[in-house]
Amino acid sequence: MAIQPEPAGQPSLLQRWDDLLFLHWEIPAAEAARRLPGGLVPDLWEGRTYAGLVAFAMRRVRPRGLPWVPWISNFLELNVRLYVRGPHGRPGVFFLSLDCDRRLAVEVARRRYHLPYRHAEMSRSGGNGAWDFRCRRKGEAETARLSWTSGGPPRAADPGTLEHFLAERYTFFTPGPAGLLAGEVRHAPYPLTRAGVRASSDLPLRWDGLPGLGEPCHAMASPGVSVRCWSLVDADLPPVRGTV
Repeated sequence: MAIQPEPAGQPSLLQRWDDLLFLHWEIPAAEAARRLPGGLVPDLWEGRTYAGLVAFAMRRVRPRGLPWVPWISNFLELNVRLYVRGPHGRPGVFFLSLDCDRRLAVEVARRRYHLPYRHAEMSRSGGNGAWDFRCRRKGEAETARLSWTSGGPPRAADPGTLEHFLAERYTFFTPGPAGLLAGEVRHAPYPLTRAGVRASSDLPLRWDGLPGLGEPCHAMASPGVSVRCWSLVDADLPPVRGTV
């Protein structure tokens, strides 16, 4: 995969995303489109689009130049996302929700990044590529359970594949007070492997108003990546790149 050009300026946040599970369901493009703000359209792979559910551990989250603090910097996340094209044809993701078990992280992300974070009771157990992950959003009665194992040596997805389309996304879009905003992240290509799903749930998608979709049509896992995040900018502005 080609190296992604760096955004201009310095990243504002550093973090790790560890032990990820990616589950995907094919959905009608019209179903995705009606949930998107102005300026975004569904992105298609071979005429199809998807809703994604991504569960993982966030680690060592801290502003650039500051140390990470174990209790504050480490937490769990589960997000529901759609695949989109934004202004200037930029591929990215649009989050319907991001559940998190750290109240401070929820409040900071909502206020600073205008993202639809939700507080949830979450737990994770396991190790060595076998994980059990649970999430119950505040105000909901049911608990979503995900259980999976990683199979085979991880490798980066080949360009043009569905795995590349779903995983290699470096821009997120979110509505701001004055219009659509874009945030950029950078990391090495995900090392991906097949996920052996022992338990899955479309409950978080239903919490966000999507219809019941049953079993996912695609599942993959990753041991994780180190991530740099840039501050939000007006999505209508052409991307400004720094040096690679």
